[in-house]
Amino acid sequence: MIRKSVVLHSMNLRVLKSTIACVLIVSTALFSCASRKQKRNAKELKSPEVEIVKSEGLKVTEQPAAVVPSIDTKPLAVTEAVIEAPFRVNLPEVSREFRGAWIATVANINWPTKNNFSTESQKREAIELLDFLKENNFNAVVFQVRPSADALYDSPYEPWSYFLTGEIGKKPSPYYDPLTFWVEEAHKRGLELHVWLNPYRAHHSAGGAVTNESLVKKMPELVVRLKNGMYWFDPANPKTQDHAAKVVMDIVKRYDIDGVHIDDYFYPYASYNGGADFPDNATWNAYRNSGGTLSRADWRRDHVNRFIERIYKEIKAEKNFVKFGISPFGIWKPGYPAGVTGSSQYDELYADAKLWLNKGWIDYFTPQLYWPIEPQKQSFTALLRWWESENTQKRHLWPGLNTVEVRSPNRPQEIANQITATRQIIPNSVGAVHWSIAGLTKSSAMVSAVKEVYQQQSLIPRSPWLKANPLLTPTLLLTKQSSSVFAKWLHQQPEEVFQWILYTQYGDEWSYEILERPQTEKSLSLSKGGKALKAVAVRAVDRLSNESDYEAKRIH
Repeated sequence: MIRKSVVLHSMNLRVLKSTIACVLIVSTALFSCASRKQKRNAKELKSPEVEIVKSEGLKVTEQPAAVVPSIDTKPLAVTEAVIEAPFRVNLPEVSREFRGAWIATVANINWPTKNNFSTESQKREAIELLDFLKENNFNAVVFQVRPSADALYDSPYEPWSYFLTGEIGKKPSPYYDPLTFWVEEAHKRGLELHVWLNPYRAHHSAGGAVTNESLVKKMPELVVRLKNGMYWFDPANPKTQDHAAKVVMDIVKRYDIDGVHIDDYFYPYASYNGGADFPDNATWNAYRNSGGTLSRADWRRDHVNRFIERIYKEIKAEKNFVKFGISPFGIWKPGYPAGVTGSSQYDELYADAKLWLNKGWIDYFTPQLYWPIEPQKQSFTALLRWWESENTQKRHLWPGLNTVEVRSPNRPQEIANQITATRQIIPNSVGAVHWSIAGLTKSSAMVSAVKEVYQQQSLIPRSPWLKANPLLTPTLLLTKQSSSVFAKWLHQQPEEVFQWILYTQYGDEWSYEILERPQTEKSLSLSKGGKALKAVAVRAVDRLSNESDYEAKRIH
């Protein structure tokens, strides 16, 4: 342990000495051109002292070389700092809870609110939604990028969405890539961005006329028409799976996303086809003629199962840190658990979501538990406990909450109670996803109720089954000024960092703040609430929410 400490301190010494050398070089260069850039020099030549911690544990305060001001500049005051070597301390545990919200683009439900908005209007709406989530201590957004074989991003395989520009295949003007924009802006606010796709819907009835740009026209052999006017890919056609997998992996490879998310639309609900059976006679007859022995229902489920397993494995092979999540209909079958009634995803949607959870083919599971805690026939808590009993692989179980429901007279309190119940039922991996963000943005009462239970910032729970390289410890630099301390932190692998945790000790009390990756410095008051700043610490957090060791320093 002593040897390791010496090596680490020596590494810090080399890094800090390099920093000082850079400061000296820059200062000299600035002085040489002072006659041309006096105002710029007056600002940039101020170089705070840099603390050097030697491997023996002694502290040495070094000052950059004196700078001779030009005739028109004033002498620069240099402050003294008395800061000790790093020390060990029991830091407060950081809250962990997945707090997500669905943002639906189909039928312009959430964004963009109109399909003829300009690029700037689209960006402004996106920023407003992301700022709203940040301000209310959410940490994830589930953004619909493929409503129905279309794209709200620059796809080489599918046309631009009608819901984005009002015309299938028409790109935004002035041009921009909405998904790139959403990812960048989400990450600036410390929010994960999960792309939400519908794997089998080929055309939505609200998506305008079917044109030659639509995949309904380009891939007619894969598509069937339903009686409600929608078009659906046949899940049993191998080409359907190949195409959908190609779309998913294109996004995973080209965009800096944090997750891939599929909702409850596998085979369509029976009501979409007027109660009639799904029209897949062509592929079913081909299967039977080839000697297939499965029942029609098992045959359908088998194709969906294969697709789910395939997507999970392909995502992990490409980017291990990209999480795969599914939000199926909340009831597997009536009677599971006992007393529960309602539709059966197993028999109607041919989705065996229990199998996917049992097999661990997902990283997080978000059953749409859109019912209240009472009565028991569709109880939120009863269903959540049952799903947890099936969570044999200990994946994340973050239920979907019906935040937008307006029929209940006290829905805000119901949602707050459901979040509290989730924390009690699944304490080791807490989380929830809200359907949809409109339930929050359009209801001040709902916002108040949710903010009451989301009072402080929270990291997303770790995913221990996903392997990651350990993060190195950041280096903390502190400069004491007249009424504040300037804190700056460095990391040898900045590209591996997703967030920072900055800890401060005022008096005897420690507190923390979660900061976005771009922020690497902060000015801290020497006193708060009548208590003096005694110490500062910092950790790095990676894409899978794993924390590095910390560096802490006292202040005198």
